[in-house]
This record gives sequence, structure tokens and C-alpha cells, in this order.
Amino acid sequence: MRLAAATLDGPDARELADFYLRLLPGWRVWRGEEGRDWVHIRPPDGGTGLSFQTEPAYRPPTWPSAAGRQQMMIHLDIEVDDLERETARAVAEGARLAEFQPQDDVRVLLDPAGHPFCLYTEPPQ
Repeated sequence: MRLAAATLDGPDARELADFYLRLLPGWRVWRGEEGRDWVHIRPPDGGTGLSFQTEPAYRPPTWPSAAGRQQMMIHLDIEVDDLERETARAVAEGARLAEFQPQDDVRVLLDPAGHPFCLYTEPPQ
């Protein structure tokens, strides 16, 4: 067995895939279903990818979590070289900076469908 992808639901699979294609340089569409209900993207090395599925009843998670509200089921951690530059680029591509930021060396953003994702840098060794 090999993990092929994590799948994110949203109101429009193609729109969400397009956002992550802009965010992750070199990634490309590997497969997509007719009617734009499902799209799979992969990194240039062909490793584990991301899939996106249209879900008409999708509700974005609440960040940070709150009792009685839609809970986050998964989030993506994306390593970057320059946290401030890549945060600005992610916002320019359609992400929103989350109001609540729990760490100084991590930026929590929300993709166009409202999924939280984190940008971070590895500390110097």
C-alpha cells in the first residue's frame, strides 16, 4: 500500500485545485473527472498528491475550533524558505490570513474553501 493523496472537499473541486496549483510551484493536474467534480494534483517528483472533490453540502471548518461548530478534520503543513514572502504570495493567490495565530514561526491561512493550512520554516540547525 502507498498513500496517494489526501482529499479536500469544497464547493468547487476545480477552483480549489487551481488555488493549490498556484500555491505549489511545479505541481500539475494528474487526473480529473469530467464535470469538474474531482481533481487530483501531484508534485513534480510524482509523490503523494492532493485531491479535491466537489461537495454541495460542504461547510468550512471553524478555526480555531469551537464547540458546536464544524470541526477541522485535517490541515496541510507546507514548509517554505521565507515565511513572510510566502504568506504574502499565498494571500495574493486567494488565501486569507487567519485571525488567530497560535505561533510566531507559523502562519495559519485559510484556502478559498476555508480549509486551514499552515506555512512554516524549519529552524536553523
